[in-house]
Order: sequence, then C-alpha cells, then structure tokens
Amino acid sequence: MKKQLLAMVLGASAFVSTTAMAADIPFPHLETTGRGEVTVKPDMAVFSVNVVETKKTAVDAKKAVDQAVTKFIERLQASGVNKKDINSANISLSARYTYPKDQKPELSGFKASRNIEVTVHQLTKLNTYLDDALGDGINQINNINLKVSDVEKYQQQARQKAIENAKQVAASLAQGFDNKIDSVWRIDYNTNGQPMPYRQSNDAVMSSMSKGSIDKSYADNSIVIKDRVNVIFKLAEK
Repeated sequence: MKKQLLAMVLGASAFVSTTAMAADIPFPHLETTGRGEVTVKPDMAVFSVNVVETKKTAVDAKKAVDQAVTKFIERLQASGVNKKDINSANISLSARYTYPKDQKPELSGFKASRNIEVTVHQLTKLNTYLDDALGDGINQINNINLKVSDVEKYQQQARQKAIENAKQVAASLAQGFDNKIDSVWRIDYNTNGQPMPYRQSNDAVMSSMSKGSIDKSYADNSIVIKDRVNVIFKLAEK
C-alpha cells in the first residue's frame, strides 16, 4: 500500500515550506526550523555624534562645524584612535528662513551639520571619547552600538546550535509518531534578515553620563547573536 505523505508543521520551532509543498515531495518527511543563539560581552563599540551650527552665511556655518570636527578628531587621535576608525567626510548645508505673517519668507541664515562616526576597539575608553566630544562643540550624540570583534566565531557557534536544535526537534517528533529520521533531504539557510546584536538606546546613554558610568553600563550589557536553519528530513520507511 502506498504510504501517505507525512508533513508536520511545528509552531515556534518549524516552518511551512511553500516551495517544498509545491514540489509535492514523494516520500514521508517533516520540516523543522532550528534556532540557536550565543550571548557574549561586547568588546568594542561604534558611536556617532553630530555638530550643528547656524550662522548668517553659508561660509561661516561650514567653517564653524569644520573647526569643531577638526578639534574633535585631533583629540581622538591624541587619545590613540586610528585615523581609519574615524569617518567624518559628510556635510549638510541648508538655508534657514523665517516666515513673517502675510509676508514673503526671509532668509535668516544657514545651517551646517557634520556627522562623525568613531569605531572604539577598547570599550574602557568609550567614556573618555564621549567626554572629548562634548568638550569640542559637538552638540548631538546620535547612538552607540555595541559590537564584538570576533563576530564570525560566535555566529558559527550560534549556527551549530541551530543545526543541533533542528536535529533534536526532528528526532523528538519522529519518535513521538513512532518513526525515526532517515536522512536530511534539504537544507535552507539564508543569513539575510538575521537579528542584529543588541543596541543601547540613546536615552540610556544620556542618562548615564557621569564619569565612569558609561564604561560600566556597557560592561554589564550583552550581545545576543542568533542564527537559524530550515531543514527537511526524510522519515524512515516502515
């Protein structure tokens, strides 16, 4: 007697493969999604700050932000930051207007802004760099992203956990239905859209601006690196 197609759709640990179903797989099988994650402590960060100035002329506005950025970069390099870890090439310049009632708009000045992004390889120096920024005319701290230097190593660990999870779930389900796994028939893996490491909110940064508190707050945080793999297993013939 011809065996019926066996397909199991698992809640949080499985997926429905429309491609596989459309292909009408001609043997008993089950589909699972294995998930894995690794929690690590950050050892580096990337932060960005803005300097914004409004002056009567475009030249003066640009000059003001350029001076602030130059001072900040000099202080960063004096503190040991490599030039390649500083990105400050972009600049934005726009006219500002006032709008008197029942009159034509009047030019009031020009607004210039520059963004500086800094990669910090020693997390213990983050507080020093932010203090330098605030003392150099920088008037906006945009965000601070926690990172880990050897991310690929931890991504591989998360991937292996996802593989083991997929195998364990498949074996457990097959056993529950008085069957067992015969072999892997298909593996679908796509890193696109994988969850990103933890990001500290700007509010949390600004609320911990006292000396040393930023370093401590980041030392207490963690990065969760996740991965997943979709697998179709062929069930053993009975």
